Amino acid sequence: MIVRWGLAALPEVCGELGIRAPLLVAGPRWERLELEIEPSARWQEVPSHRIDDAAAAANGCDGVVAVGGGSAIDLGKAVSAASGIPLVSIPTTYAGAEWTQYFGVRDPQRRMRGGGAGARLGGAVYEVELTLGLPREPTVGTAMNALAHCAEALYAQGHNETADGDALEGARLISTWLPPVVESLRDRRARTELLRGACHAGAALGGSMLALGHAMAQAIGGRYGLPHGTLNGICLPAALRYNMRHASEAIRRFGEAVGGDPVGRVQELAALGGPTRLRDLGVPEEDLRELAEAAALRAGNQANPYPATPAEIEELLRSVW
Repeated sequence: MIVRWGLAALPEVCGELGIRAPLLVAGPRWERLELEIEPSARWQEVPSHRIDDAAAAANGCDGVVAVGGGSAIDLGKAVSAASGIPLVSIPTTYAGAEWTQYFGVRDPQRRMRGGGAGARLGGAVYEVELTLGLPREPTVGTAMNALAHCAEALYAQGHNETADGDALEGARLISTWLPPVVESLRDRRARTELLRGACHAGAALGGSMLALGHAMAQAIGGRYGLPHGTLNGICLPAALRYNMRHASEAIRRFGEAVGGDPVGRVQELAALGGPTRLRDLGVPEEDLRELAEAAALRAGNQANPYPATPAEIEELLRSVW
């Protein structure tokens, strides 16, 4: 995948991929963003589960340019997979969706409506200017998503030396620079370093796999339409505690990268964004067993060093409820 920094690099990236008439996938917030490439068509409903309609809008286009967070980029990936044209992502958060061919599709109420794979990942263009207006809660939430990518890439089945290197560097940068960003949301240097950390985290995700923490967050978020990043900040500590017995060396290395006790440091960083318990997000306690059963079946749990049973996951969910 081609990676460039600065919006001015977008025409070059598109040119290398043979994209001259792209479909622009961007929600209303970014509809007036000036790009140095003219889109042939536009799709503004983000998130959206109308993949067939979005793909139809790409008829006559030779690529997709997606601007936004995980919802916009996942929709861009869905269109890419359906139409067979390459995707260039311009992420405005730290979620890392630009690094995987997999996607989840939500409706406008943010409830999960399906997903798939097969996106043609062409490139990613990072522009720190687009992150300066990101409010505190999504800043912390999507950064916690990126940090979870780093932690789980170190011990998920399929982890490897290259992905480990990105995971450790991403964890170090995120842990170091997220607090200064929260202190001053328009601090350009801090935002730049945090975005670099998210880029490394995405590369770790793309080179490895997700694990138990993501499985729990996905099961909950998909059901209630809750922010995926915030849920990762809540669920990751529980997953780390569970995996201490199965991947202690990987978690020790993660702790060194974040500069402290791995569980405690994740909890500290997550608290910068607001809710730290499932009950704070309105998740009903009576639903925890059913959520645990759903999480147990997800690919992330199956890629865990030792997949957790529904009963074990229910216990973990209760520990963070």
